[in-house]
Amino acid sequence: MAGLPTLILLLCAGKDVMTSSPHWKPTWPSYRVPVILPQSTLNLDKPQFDAEARLEVVSPCGPACHKSSPLPTYEEVKNYLSYETLYANGSLTETEVGIYILSSSGGGSQGKSRTKRQIYGYDSRFSIFGKDFLLNYPFSTSVKLSTGCTGTLVAEKHVLTAAHCIHDGKSYVKGAQKLRVGFLKPRLKDGSKGANITNSAMPEKMKFQWIRVKRTHVPKGWIKGNANDIGMDYDYALLELKKPHKRKFMKIGVSPPARHLPGGRIHFSGYDNDRPGNLVYRFCDVKDETYDLLYQQCDAQPGASGSGVYVRMWKRQNHKWERKIIGIFSGHQWVDMNGTPQDFNVAVRITPLKYAQICYWIKGNYLDCREG
Repeated sequence: MAGLPTLILLLCAGKDVMTSSPHWKPTWPSYRVPVILPQSTLNLDKPQFDAEARLEVVSPCGPACHKSSPLPTYEEVKNYLSYETLYANGSLTETEVGIYILSSSGGGSQGKSRTKRQIYGYDSRFSIFGKDFLLNYPFSTSVKLSTGCTGTLVAEKHVLTAAHCIHDGKSYVKGAQKLRVGFLKPRLKDGSKGANITNSAMPEKMKFQWIRVKRTHVPKGWIKGNANDIGMDYDYALLELKKPHKRKFMKIGVSPPARHLPGGRIHFSGYDNDRPGNLVYRFCDVKDETYDLLYQQCDAQPGASGSGVYVRMWKRQNHKWERKIIGIFSGHQWVDMNGTPQDFNVAVRITPLKYAQICYWIKGNYLDCREG
């Protein structure tokens, strides 16, 4: 088996090289996506569900700290990508995985504490009002978790969110066993039966319709780590609903380098706590990045954690523009920048390895996960 540095170099190399030209479009690169397959599954004791839900993760380890960290070994990466699965009946399993690289001919491409405001200068967030926006793509892909976070629809029955929304790194949070996902629906004015709706019967406001979660997947990199070291890189989780949500969802994709993003900018929508009941949209420039994390200063408040970070780029194979989720908004980080305190908001990048893992959780077949 190849050593991890070779593995990472291979996975970092996109097959499409972006060039500048008068007619250049920001194009989704193709990656050689690895294969991640379950090797063995063990039954674990039922968890206690005694942790308090935290709506943000705070870490003093900033970009320079993460960049200077030694590369994990191949065995360590396998351990980080192994995962726990929590079922609605409270049972818990741990699955070990193997990582495989297929030849290109084998298929597709591929500091000091203070109040953390997470608002940088002028508040650039937009509350999304009206069913014409809230119920339409891409805003309709944002959902609310019963633990207080945000998630994003990524398949017919699957929601992507942050791991810390259901697990604090040591234990599952209160409410994780009976976790529900909320979908905004119109609440009709009194007297309207919902039939023959006209402009005179527009919704007065929105309400949440809830669907129970059947099972959740959390990578061991989050459970074994913490926000000060490797754990922040694995702050993501996938939820499987008990029934299809019947909405359009957003596909996941491998995160391109920040310099290849349109305008170097990212977008996400979430249910920020300071605007209860509102879906809040924002966009901003990426300030820095590591292999696993994006650092930016998008205005955000607790509650937005777990939001899907997305961009819109040209899909060459399909000859059309396509939005994809390239990361999961984790939350606030307080960083000591050469003795000067500075705060960032952090998103976990979907790397080729994470793409392969999340895609397999969704599809259950690695052959459907060859293109990132």
